Amino acid sequence: MLKSVKFDYLLFAWFIFMVINVIILFRWYVLIKALSLSVSVRDVIRYFLIGLFGNLFLPSSIGGDLLRVMGLCKNSSQKPRVVASVLLDRLSGFTAIVLVAISVFVLGYGFIDEKSLIIPIALMGFASLIVISVLFNERVYSFCCRIFNKWPRFKKNLMRMHYDIMLLKDKQREGWKAIMLSCLSQVTLAFVFFLIAKALHQDIQMVYFLIFVPMICVVSSLPSIGGLGVREAGTVYLFSKIGVEPGVSVSMSLLLFLFMVSIGLIGGLVYVFTISSRRIQHRASGPSVDPESA
Repeated sequence: MLKSVKFDYLLFAWFIFMVINVIILFRWYVLIKALSLSVSVRDVIRYFLIGLFGNLFLPSSIGGDLLRVMGLCKNSSQKPRVVASVLLDRLSGFTAIVLVAISVFVLGYGFIDEKSLIIPIALMGFASLIVISVLFNERVYSFCCRIFNKWPRFKKNLMRMHYDIMLLKDKQREGWKAIMLSCLSQVTLAFVFFLIAKALHQDIQMVYFLIFVPMICVVSSLPSIGGLGVREAGTVYLFSKIGVEPGVSVSMSLLLFLFMVSIGLIGGLVYVFTISSRRIQHRASGPSVDPESA
């Protein structure tokens, strides 16, 4: 499959994939400004790219989020607010996955005769509602934080983070803007998959990618290294519903991972050339010893 790939479609897909990451970066910056975080644009771009690099080898996408948090927290006195920005960024992305999956499944239900797909979509929607109800309800959030009573300092930071999250209630415009940007990135990612399929000489309607890609994104968040294995399994399972051969599905998934590696390596270069704390070991300079007297 890979030997016969159409490189013009593949190059266009790679370019669109780069645009998606610009959209996601802008989404995070919108939330950072909404929370009044005092960070430079340079640091936001830097740690966003370093986070993409971390996603290649750390467990699931949470590893990259941790790198973003650690990077911005290093020179910030607003640590709970930094965590809140990354958490809200991740939540807006998941909310968009649910919205796109439900909307397209309802509108495109006639294209696919597979009622079982409503189960994962319903589970995604239910999980999203639970997270939102916990984060934006002070009583529920405080009740959940009781399990950390033995660690009062950690609990205090969690409550401070909740107050920072609540700031978004007064800036609903920015919150909806982040969700709309997330929806745009999901639709665009489905288009990237569509272009990859074209590069592999496959004639698959766009509606199937709009239905399947949000689910693949959720599967890719399961514990794994760079999503490898779970993403391919999810892609094979979903596209088998419309008769796509497993070899084609795996090829589509691996080519997308190749795109992720390309931008992740850019983040790796950014990390190497902008690292702020370098350790240089010097040989201890003690008094010289005469070999004959030793």
